[in-house]
Amino acid sequence: MKVLTFGTSNSKNSINKQLAFYAAQQINNADVSLIDINDFEMPIYSEDREKESGIPQLAHDFYNAIGSADSIVMSFAEYNGSYTSAYKNLFDWTSRIDMKVFQNKPVLMLSTSPGPSGAQSVLAAAQASAPYFAANVIGAISLPSFYDNFDAEKNVVTDEPFNQSLLAAIHKL
Repeated sequence: MKVLTFGTSNSKNSINKQLAFYAAQQINNADVSLIDINDFEMPIYSEDREKESGIPQLAHDFYNAIGSADSIVMSFAEYNGSYTSAYKNLFDWTSRIDMKVFQNKPVLMLSTSPGPSGAQSVLAAAQASAPYFAANVIGAISLPSFYDNFDAEKNVVTDEPFNQSLLAAIHKL
């Protein structure tokens, strides 16, 4: 199974990228492709830019990466209660190719933050809008207080309820 995984933050040390990669590695016999959304940085979306220059190749590359995967594991970073600007821009450009960005793929949505909320606001928003973008959400799980619940030396989540929810979601693949 080809699994595309990424965090929605453009931080070089993204805790959401770490979490997404950890989760994808829990899938048996998975060929995991970890991408960095920094590799898809484009000008801020605007209708005028699209009319003048068309849709950037990087948006097509991201759309094609989703299309070539069997499933997607993504973890949402939360900035001021919403999507990061880096992810939102990538998503906006990609949705101009096809509103069904996720192409009916099974999607495991995660989120985490250093604080106790675990970025639940953005995860709830992403899950609520998923049907409009053809995401078959198999699970939406938040990990609160990342630094208290993730062992960086071993690269493992130490929160057992999270791990149990994760394995239950993965079994839906």
